[in-house]
Amino acid sequence: MSNLAAPTLLRFEHRTDAGPVLGIGTATPRLSWQVPTAPAGYAQTAYEVEISTGTAQVYTVESPDQVLVPWPGDPLASRQSAQVRVRVRGGDDWSEWSEPATVEAGLLSATDWTARFVSPRDNSYGSPAPLLAGVADLPSDVVKARLYATAHGVYVPELNGQRVGDEELAPGWTAYQYRLRYQTYDVTDLVRAGENSLEFLVGNGWYRGRLGFRDQKEVYGTHLAVLAQLEVTTADGTVHTFGTDDTWTARESAITADDLYDGQSTDLRRTPGEAKPVDVLDADLNLLVAPDGPPVRITEVVPAVEITTSPSGKTLVDFGQNVVGRVRLTVRGGAEGDEIVVRQAEVLENGELGVRPLRTAKATDTYILAGPDEVTLDSPLTFHGFRYAEVTGVPDLQLADLEAVVVGSDLRRTGWFESSHELLNRFHENVVWGMRGNFVDVPTDCPQRDERLGWTGDIQVFSPTASFLFDTAGFLTNWLADLAAEQQKDGSVPFVIPDVLKNDGPATAAWGDAATIVPWVIYERTGDAEVLERQLPSMRAWVDKMAALAGDDLLWSGGFQFGDWLDPTAPPDNPFRAKADPDVIATAHLARSAEVVAKAAEIVGQADLAREYADLAARVRQAFAAEYATEGGRVLSDAATTYALALQWALLPTETQRSRAGERLADLVRTSGFRISTGFVGTPLMADALADSGHPDLAYRLLLQTGCPSWLYAVTMGATTVWERWDSMLPDGSINPGQMTSFNHYALGAVADWMHRRVAGLAAGDPAYRTIVVRPLFTSHLTSAAAKHLTPYGEAAVSWSRSDGQIQLSVTVPVGARAQVAVPGQSEPVEVGHGTHEWTAEDPYGETPALPADATIRQLMDHEPSWDTIATAAREAEVVADDAELAARLERYLEQPADQLVEAVSPRGFTRSSEELQAKLDALLDTN
Repeated sequence: MSNLAAPTLLRFEHRTDAGPVLGIGTATPRLSWQVPTAPAGYAQTAYEVEISTGTAQVYTVESPDQVLVPWPGDPLASRQSAQVRVRVRGGDDWSEWSEPATVEAGLLSATDWTARFVSPRDNSYGSPAPLLAGVADLPSDVVKARLYATAHGVYVPELNGQRVGDEELAPGWTAYQYRLRYQTYDVTDLVRAGENSLEFLVGNGWYRGRLGFRDQKEVYGTHLAVLAQLEVTTADGTVHTFGTDDTWTARESAITADDLYDGQSTDLRRTPGEAKPVDVLDADLNLLVAPDGPPVRITEVVPAVEITTSPSGKTLVDFGQNVVGRVRLTVRGGAEGDEIVVRQAEVLENGELGVRPLRTAKATDTYILAGPDEVTLDSPLTFHGFRYAEVTGVPDLQLADLEAVVVGSDLRRTGWFESSHELLNRFHENVVWGMRGNFVDVPTDCPQRDERLGWTGDIQVFSPTASFLFDTAGFLTNWLADLAAEQQKDGSVPFVIPDVLKNDGPATAAWGDAATIVPWVIYERTGDAEVLERQLPSMRAWVDKMAALAGDDLLWSGGFQFGDWLDPTAPPDNPFRAKADPDVIATAHLARSAEVVAKAAEIVGQADLAREYADLAARVRQAFAAEYATEGGRVLSDAATTYALALQWALLPTETQRSRAGERLADLVRTSGFRISTGFVGTPLMADALADSGHPDLAYRLLLQTGCPSWLYAVTMGATTVWERWDSMLPDGSINPGQMTSFNHYALGAVADWMHRRVAGLAAGDPAYRTIVVRPLFTSHLTSAAAKHLTPYGEAAVSWSRSDGQIQLSVTVPVGARAQVAVPGQSEPVEVGHGTHEWTAEDPYGETPALPADATIRQLMDHEPSWDTIATAAREAEVVADDAELAARLERYLEQPADQLVEAVSPRGFTRSSEELQAKLDALLDTN
């Protein structure tokens, strides 16, 4: 008996199916597994894979790898199923075999389809949702049945009156003109001998419904359609195939209108209309692809928590959490013809439903009752972003009759964080909920208004956070395939993917860089080098486009840029007026993406390309420093974002420049009153830039700030998701007057990646976390922090706590990985293998150091207790309105002695209030 545990969690590609993996889109799926426990010192030296496709074949591979290893056997044919087992060897010791896992290929070629797309006649946009139906006569000895299906539109399938599968909004949203996903369902338990009826409810979805803020409809086509192929295998091995064809019929459903933005209208008095012939479409079946990631499903059901009456007399329902999905409502006792209306929105304003941020999206579901019988009302052809619902037409509404059905891509949760700071914990939960709501088949910007588009800039900055919190590899590789397909011939990357905006020559920094950064993040977090190889032409094309726009001097200047989008200093009606110079941002991104392409080329074995792009990155860095940075470390536009870019992306060549730039960034944070001053581009970099330049305490003060603008301000205002703007809701409870005001965006939540890596201290050192870097940033602001991540090798965890003058650090490393741990009090990292390891060290933050006797104003600001005391006194003395104003007035006086603070912030001549403040300052300095 081996003392080495058998491998578990055998996976194929990036699929996370709980049971058999059906309909995989490759004949040679890569394999991954985990070893739950192993003896000390274990290291894998070989593995064996047993593949059974009727007969079993064992393949022995001498290799330490266990993540995304190549398929060792013969390629699978379309529809072919295989049972796979794995065992591993450490030294001379073989483990037991894993439990078998089943993988089944989908339809790998267009020639595997005998079905054809069928479309209802006379069903233009605005018509009732159609029901398309067909009949299959099946033998009695069926042992296996598969349904392959997709649609132009979104579909809900039924077989013999039973719902097929649990997918929502299938087939999802891809760049339909290039790629259309199909789904594979096991329907063995639903078929029966004799006549079997298949029926598909089809909605407009993304294919024909409204898309974008320009009121576009029918972006991909004017006709809804279904493609379905039922294949049953009988006991003798014969496969019988039935597909959509000209024998199918179409009729109208009770759903009289459906749209993703506007909602669904249902008339329960209607019975399906007369069955009519369908049209058979000549569609290109070569566009069909199998899914890479999980489908959209109902991932949670949230009960209503409160019913209130608004000032205008409306009935309002609060679900306590901003979610994405729809309201499900049970009613009884109504009369035939009664209309029930459910309007959804994210916030209340003046006690009423706050619908202005929805812009033109109606976000309203309506139902006309057929009579008094109890009925559950639902709208499966739409989704909304909401916390609140306004319900009319139900006289005696009860909490028990309402629930919010949460809809989103069914991603496997892989990352958790907690700390001793409750507001920070709630913020992290807000990041999670914001991601859940915006990962609805496409990584969107927002889930509620007339937009909901796959903005490239948002996912570019958020992908590291996303990849820690959830298993996003299949989800994002699918999206990247669309990006590559829709990338323009000159290398330009559309602002949104799928591209429904169709801008000419879209080339803007940070947004287009999703082409390089997202595949790189996937590689870092999962070890998938194949995604780099597949995306490398796209990555190169984008960098080449940037370089062409930069020209011979390698400075990308002029032209359209989003810049540091939604910088809080920009006016609400003009987000383009950010402080950071857009040319600085653009050139910095050229340097960064060129370097990423160089690394990717090296990994996939293209050494010449690697040298070419590494040289380009070096020359861009030189050009950047010469044009935009002074010898003393000032960076053009003197904005926090430009300093963060220059510091984190190695754009300043000398140590003096880097040191001075770090000091200037720190001063900008101080004089902002420790409030954030960056938009989408700078925000993900700020905490790292401060910590890495020697100012970790300022990074924490920025992170834990509750004044506006800050990450925690929204939490203090009751937010349950991350907002689009730092001040989407103003302190008085009114909605920001800007036209873009969403209460569910994830971009500004990108700081959660820093919380995982540096607050808790759990970071990937090598791809797939094969080496884990544990380097917590201990602080007096927290007494504990912890993070856990399900890496490809297994669960990794870090936790630390401070108490009784000591720091306790615990690190868990999965089998197959190692960790480099920065242990408190030790000068060099400690390397450890799998298992749980613990250390105890003296806590350097046990006591708050005193303010130096000859402190400068800068040092007083850095001494948080002293700063809080003097800021409170200044506010109470009415010298300033708040601490932010006080900090701003001190900008030019940071080097002055602390006892001159009052003179620095006061108007000419002492006022009585200033004298009072001076007395409090003197007392403070005397105490220290």
